Amino acid sequence: MFENLSAKLDAAIRRLSGEARLSEENITEALREVRRALLDADVNFQVTKKFVEDVKTRALGRDVIGSVTPGQMIVKIIYDELVELMGNEREDIRMAPAGPTIIMMCGLQGSGKTTHSAKLANYFKGKGRQPMLVAADTYRPAAVDQLKSLGAQLDVPVFSLPGEDPVSIAEKSILEAKRTGRNVIIIDTAGRLTIDEEMMEEVARIKERTKPNEILFVVDAMIGQDAVTTAKAFHDRLDYDGVILTKLDGDTRGGAALSIRSVVKAPIKFVGLGEKMDALEPFYPDRMASRILGMGDVVSLVEKAQEQFDEEQAKKLEEKFRRNEFTLDDFFEQLQQIKKMGSFRDLIGMLPGMDQALKGVEIDERAFVRLEAIITSMTKEERRRPEIINGSRRRRIAVGSGTQIQDVNRLLKQFDEMRRQMRQLTGGKMKNLMRTMGGGGGLPMLPGRRR
Repeated sequence: MFENLSAKLDAAIRRLSGEARLSEENITEALREVRRALLDADVNFQVTKKFVEDVKTRALGRDVIGSVTPGQMIVKIIYDELVELMGNEREDIRMAPAGPTIIMMCGLQGSGKTTHSAKLANYFKGKGRQPMLVAADTYRPAAVDQLKSLGAQLDVPVFSLPGEDPVSIAEKSILEAKRTGRNVIIIDTAGRLTIDEEMMEEVARIKERTKPNEILFVVDAMIGQDAVTTAKAFHDRLDYDGVILTKLDGDTRGGAALSIRSVVKAPIKFVGLGEKMDALEPFYPDRMASRILGMGDVVSLVEKAQEQFDEEQAKKLEEKFRRNEFTLDDFFEQLQQIKKMGSFRDLIGMLPGMDQALKGVEIDERAFVRLEAIITSMTKEERRRPEIINGSRRRRIAVGSGTQIQDVNRLLKQFDEMRRQMRQLTGGKMKNLMRTMGGGGGLPMLPGRRR
């Protein structure tokens, strides 16, 4: 996420290293590179211009205090301006004080609107709410079937009325939600390939008839500057309440994330970071600014770990380590928990400085798959007592998992080393480690290679 922008901003800031004072000359030189970095990231030109001017105004005349270098000071100033640019504080969905909360989703076709309607339902389900999806996109082929399929995956009901128009479907869904005790209604409206009057008129009528608590605009971050243009056109007509920025884990330059709030005055409320139904995260301006500047996002990492953390399970694992009873079955279970936290590359990016430290290193996400294949190719007895795995058994496991004997050897060696290290930990040290790893037995060593 934002790797190119982060690298270019880092290079610009390094220009101030060694300087004793922030002067107009060295600030101007550094900000020239900052300006280029933002424009290369497809940030809106007017937004870039104002951002650079604001940073320069705040930086001029600042003396270097104590051990703080000019580079560190400009990082702080840029960080503060980035946070302000993206909205200062996290803004959540406004819930209805009484009756069901109605959320209307809008956006262009192909933006991920239907998928993110389901992701949002999954998000609310995780918060203890009772969501219902509404299939109000009656134009795109298989749109209703897609939403029903996603709803079935999540065990969330999908309301649809074949043959009726989208406005009527949306309006009648409110009565159905009240009848069935559903307290969050998510209306998936129709998109178009381009902005047109017919589409705008329809979503405006749905807004008028359903009076939603929130209107969320779903936009693909990968379309860059066009995302801002589209966002403004929708906002002028619907005056929506927030934005869901999708595909932020893809090959995006980040311009949309940095431009939308400034241009349309509507906050980014969620970001989509993958294909899975749980790959939707609340948007925090301060955390995103930290990641852009290569400072990591430890808070989000800890929150991800806590979602998978089971206090009772951690205690049982601690006992198993103490008695040397931790098995490959236990290890396999922990792999599943780590996978639920998301992309391993994204997790590493949340650690301060790791994006730059691992620049050029390709993290092999398939290592998880190989580890799982090796473990599942073992017998129950082998997983319980890996010390019985001799040469012939290793060859059989390698053939069964489609890997090499060296891969099997590496896993067994790492597993044995991990058990040995865990036995050396006692009391508070063990508990802190288990909490850090989300209740698991430690992260596997994933192979990486230089690009």
